[in-house]
Amino acid sequence: MRKPMIAGNWKLHKTIGEALDLASALKQETAEIDDIDIVIAPVFTSLAKVAEQLVGSNIALAGQNCHPAASGAFTGEVSPALLRDAGCRYCIVGHSERRQLFGETDAFINEKVRSLLAAGLDVIFCIGETLEEREGDQMYEVLATQVREGLRDITAAQMSQVVVAYEPVWAIGTGKTASNLQAEEAHAFVRGLLRGLYSEEVAESTRILYGGSVKPDNVDGLMAQMDVDGALVGGASLKADDFLRIIRFRRSPSA
Repeated sequence: MRKPMIAGNWKLHKTIGEALDLASALKQETAEIDDIDIVIAPVFTSLAKVAEQLVGSNIALAGQNCHPAASGAFTGEVSPALLRDAGCRYCIVGHSERRQLFGETDAFINEKVRSLLAAGLDVIFCIGETLEEREGDQMYEVLATQVREGLRDITAAQMSQVVVAYEPVWAIGTGKTASNLQAEEAHAFVRGLLRGLYSEEVAESTRILYGGSVKPDNVDGLMAQMDVDGALVGGASLKADDFLRIIRFRRSPSA
């Protein structure tokens, strides 16, 4: 059985004080939860302080992005080693906003994956198609390319440190959500890709999260799908009550 993961991507929200308040509320309310991996990804400026707040909790910290270089003349960038130093266990890479708004390529994302793993961090590796690509029957081709190129030179052993997040671009921040069936179809396809690239063991042990307007009122149906192992949550992770309801998803939508 794959242990579910619920991760909150706070994007460009929350001052240090606001981040500490939210982290404190989540820490208090999740103290007894040990069957789900909980991750939050605040902005860079809050990471070290939030890490201190989370000591003794069941919540892990993630960076929202990184630069693959360990150091150097890269003004404004943050390296995997610096994220680890700030208290992170995970880092998100390949998010659609990085791909779409900042022009990040599969090759560059792959550099980040390899650099993060080398630095001892786990990776939340995002993939997903645009609406144009889905409607043009290119979804599977796009996902295959993103998985193949993004995980290039990543070994089967290293895959134990990689979580895949399927995020249809057309469902991020739009209020639209892939149907339960659409999510399951995409996740099953990605698991099949991993089976072909690696092995049955790797495919069955790798967690695949769904991201794209996950909310308290749709999480149960999504999590009931066989190949949906968790959620990467955006806006709903900014409110403690909403995020906690998602963390406490019902494993059956009728339960």
